[in-house]
Amino acid sequence: MNVNQVLQNTLSPDAPTRQNAEQQLLQAADVDFSGYLSTLAQELANEQAQPHIRTAAGIALKNSFSAREYSRLREVQDRWLQQVDPNIKKSVKDLALKTLASNDARAGQSAAQFIASIAAIELPRDQWQELMSTLVQNVGEGADHLKQASLTTIGFICETEDSDLRDSLTQHSNAILTAVVQGARKEETNADVRNAAITALGDSLEFVRTNFENEGERNYIMQVICEATQSDDHRIQQGAFGCLNRIMGLYYDKMRFYMEKALFGLTIIGMKNDEEDVAKLAVEFWCTVCEEEISIEDDNAQAAAEESAELTRPHFYFTRVAYQEVVPVLLQLLTKQDEDATDDEYNISRAAYQCLQLYAQAVGGHIIPPVLSFVETNLRHESWHNRDAAVSAFGAIMEGPDEKVLDPLVKQALPVLIDMMNDSVIQVKDSAAYALGRICESVPDSIDPKDHLPPLISALFSGLSSNPKMAASCCWALMNLADRFAGEPGCQENPLSPHFQDSVTHLLQVTERGDADNQLRTAAYEVLNSFVTNAANNSLPVIATLSTVVLQRLENTVPMQQQIVSVEDRLTLEEMQTSLTSVLLAIIQRLEGEIKPQADRIMRVLLGVLGALGPKSSVPDTVFAAVGALSNALEDDFLGYMDTFAPYLFNALGNQEEPGLCAMAIGLVSDITRSLGEKAQPYCDPFMNYLLNNLRSTSLSNQFKPAILQTFGDIAQAIGGHFENYLSIVAQVLQQAATVTAQPDGPFELLDYVISLREGIMDAWGGIIIAMKGSGKSTSSAPKLHIHADLLANVLPPYVDSIFTLLSIVFQDQNRSENLLRSSMGVIGDLADAFPSGEYSNYYRVDWVSQMIRETRGNRDFTTRTQDTARWAREQVKRQTMQGIQQM
Repeated sequence: MNVNQVLQNTLSPDAPTRQNAEQQLLQAADVDFSGYLSTLAQELANEQAQPHIRTAAGIALKNSFSAREYSRLREVQDRWLQQVDPNIKKSVKDLALKTLASNDARAGQSAAQFIASIAAIELPRDQWQELMSTLVQNVGEGADHLKQASLTTIGFICETEDSDLRDSLTQHSNAILTAVVQGARKEETNADVRNAAITALGDSLEFVRTNFENEGERNYIMQVICEATQSDDHRIQQGAFGCLNRIMGLYYDKMRFYMEKALFGLTIIGMKNDEEDVAKLAVEFWCTVCEEEISIEDDNAQAAAEESAELTRPHFYFTRVAYQEVVPVLLQLLTKQDEDATDDEYNISRAAYQCLQLYAQAVGGHIIPPVLSFVETNLRHESWHNRDAAVSAFGAIMEGPDEKVLDPLVKQALPVLIDMMNDSVIQVKDSAAYALGRICESVPDSIDPKDHLPPLISALFSGLSSNPKMAASCCWALMNLADRFAGEPGCQENPLSPHFQDSVTHLLQVTERGDADNQLRTAAYEVLNSFVTNAANNSLPVIATLSTVVLQRLENTVPMQQQIVSVEDRLTLEEMQTSLTSVLLAIIQRLEGEIKPQADRIMRVLLGVLGALGPKSSVPDTVFAAVGALSNALEDDFLGYMDTFAPYLFNALGNQEEPGLCAMAIGLVSDITRSLGEKAQPYCDPFMNYLLNNLRSTSLSNQFKPAILQTFGDIAQAIGGHFENYLSIVAQVLQQAATVTAQPDGPFELLDYVISLREGIMDAWGGIIIAMKGSGKSTSSAPKLHIHADLLANVLPPYVDSIFTLLSIVFQDQNRSENLLRSSMGVIGDLADAFPSGEYSNYYRVDWVSQMIRETRGNRDFTTRTQDTARWAREQVKRQTMQGIQQM
């Protein structure tokens, strides 16, 4: 293999060439991993090699120890630990460290990334202990390019999300701090070095908590950062304000002195900086202050409710102290709009708007006077920038102040805002629509159905039709409006009813406009979806008529598949099909059983759409959701469509190359089996085979497993005693899954996965117990049906011990969710009810069972449903234990 040529090809713009080169590297790594690393490390360190070849070598080295999934990451890390000779390891690491001194900055950057990937493996295992001291020495004694590369390395190491590495970095905090503070001082004359140091300091702040507890060290760190905000280099200023943001989030309780002495003034000056990227980070500092103080108020309110004084956090009210200085600056920054900005562009005006929203939540009614003064001054200003800022400012403060205080202001402002929808400038009209959406979302009770609703709906629909740029804001406001005036579920009439027919007609016209682009068409369908979902009963005839229109439009898209000539054509068509199917889904869910007369046509059209689609399409997800809704509405009458639909469902279940579609299919199996009940039995063999294959798959992530286990429970409940055919293999799977654990200080993703997995296991056992109980196969001593004794004997009893073992683990593990505890309560109660003669009373007499039920039932944060399930479980346990005593 010509290493240089292969590395060069990995950077090729030609996809086949690039992929072939990447495959060659993977094969080389599989054949001789040590030799592969040595060759690439030598190329990385080779000063005679071309810069792009060295960069490619560094990327390939880093990628050798990278993986998206935690389990795969551990595999590639173990390969370094177990397959590479210690001498090779030392040689590779030395070559990487040597490359940091290269005059080729890109090679140094690549080496820094590679060193960080090795540090993630070795530092948590107390290996490569000399690394940090070497980097510190480089910063203290090296040439400027070596200093910069070494600081960059420290930054890469510290920005890790690996929990083991994060824990190990604490012991290196002194070395880290020595290096980054030395490089970040104002005495450092090289701006690139200082910038790298400030960046690394920002990444390391979480690991220097011990140093930050020391007042002397903390003062010096804060001095260095504050001085950096005054640098002439905008990069260093940005890094410094970024550090202050992180410090406020991490060490709020230590910030009172620094806020009073420096940070109030520095950040206000920073917000006025002509360099937008600096000003945005200064604004974000106050966003962080607001978020911290909002969180503190919430935490302290909860602590007061629980009468836990020791949980109370210090609250310095920085936002209230500073609002008279900060808010006027934010309001002026709102006038710095860029009329050419895209919707997702984050500029200084949008940063100020976000901060103003947070400020309103942090200080409540205090924000109203300065904002109202600004609005009154600028609402009729000749400059559209000022008019737009005034409208935006009013909308921004709709969440935070008391609704009773806002109510008269909103009532007074609504006619004005509605009138602003006719402004001559599109940006002002769009902001007015968004402000109206904020009102609909946060203070909806201030909207009078008679006085405000008719002109409000008219203005929003007019805006929706006038310009595609307003589509998102108008649609969001209309959807909030629909939610606000939906009324009680199942109500005969609501305030939307008089406007429902016209609204539907208007939306259908908007989607058919010749100048409608994808954004406008999709937004209009989303509003239609919301109106259907929130419709009152007297609007159901309109919805039934709408279903015919939507089906016709969806049917018309099928032959369009043959007219696609570009990727853009395909995306446009699929977006239209997804939107139409989403509306159809909402119609099915709203009409429920009344959709039955349309069911044949619905399935014919949906199957036609599925049959015409190519691979890797996003449309089947929505189609499957609509099919699931139809099966719920038709219940066992859906059986008539199973033979024609089942092949599509089986293909999706087996399509591991499209995980999203496969996941949707797994959920659909649950929907269909619940709807069909025992009539689902003829399809259960292939269902179970696909589900078990997906469990064994290495292609699908672990996140699929909880849903599959839950589906086992749904299938069991559907087919009852017939599930006995699958019980032994499913029980084995559940018992094996129950052995998966996570350390309390482990990665959050793993902790969350274990909770989800246990929820799936409990749901599966719950479904199985109910199925066996209903069929009379739960116990041999008290059969409910006249079934042969050999069918009754020992169906569930062999698994009771393992079920209680898992329940005990759930009780002892504080890493648990409400859903998991509710499912556990269900299993405890169902199992007791399945054996009414007290056969397993000894399991129920252990103290932890009663304590688990008591804690679940008494948790005020849990829903009524969970508490009721716990009460029911308690009654079943009482019966079980009493029966057990009588048998003694």
